[in-house]
Amino acid sequence: MNNRRDMNTSLAEKQGAEREPGVQVLSRAAEILRLLKQSPGGLSQADIAHSVGLARTTVHRILNALADEGFVQPSGRSNRYRLGSEILRMADAARSSLITEIHPYLEQLSRDIDETVDFSVLDRSHMTFIDQVVSPQRLRAVSAVGTSFPLHCTANGKAVLATLGAAEGAKLLPDTLAAFTTNTITRADKLQDELKRVREQGFARDLEEHSLGICAVGVSLHGTPLGYAAISVPMPAQRFAEKEKSAVIGLNRTATQIAAALAK
Repeated sequence: MNNRRDMNTSLAEKQGAEREPGVQVLSRAAEILRLLKQSPGGLSQADIAHSVGLARTTVHRILNALADEGFVQPSGRSNRYRLGSEILRMADAARSSLITEIHPYLEQLSRDIDETVDFSVLDRSHMTFIDQVVSPQRLRAVSAVGTSFPLHCTANGKAVLATLGAAEGAKLLPDTLAAFTTNTITRADKLQDELKRVREQGFARDLEEHSLGICAVGVSLHGTPLGYAAISVPMPAQRFAEKEKSAVIGLNRTATQIAAALAK
């Protein structure tokens, strides 16, 4: 009996050892893909080998395999590699799936507060709207899906900046904060004061800072597959004082529901 158990254990260990090189290659390939994600201008084989600490021959083999599958592509005569079209198609599919899962929660929030609800993601130095439920009211705030907005003067942008923290968030901000209205915060120290308040109160405001006549509240979403994200409620300024509290309550409830759904 013991001999049989020892033989089974040895076989399992052997099979595990045989699988290990494949797992290691996958890990290295994933590391290269993450590196290229952070380098939209592309990287040479030498750059990649130096960054991930692998021999150039190993990097060459992995890149060739990834290129065959469309996950990376060489960039012309510069011999630099970028993420390939297959990665982009997979990212689009993942985004569409996530939007489909989240959308019913946005619809419910919009019905509850009778206002437009936006879902946006951090896209380099901006927030980009990837989904929206439009209010049925005649006077309403609406922005096209796909539109990008600055971080420092929007509710969704400030919510994400507060989540990132001062040091990391500062890397995403321009040297000069553009004034979109007379209410826009354009001083870095004042913006940091504002972000401190956002962290303390758990939500961010846009008090006609990006567009005159439009106010908004927003909260960040944690741990989404799309990275840093936020949901926000924009509305005409004349309804804001009356509806801010209910919008914030609804946003926090919706964020909790979405987080629970994504954790399943």
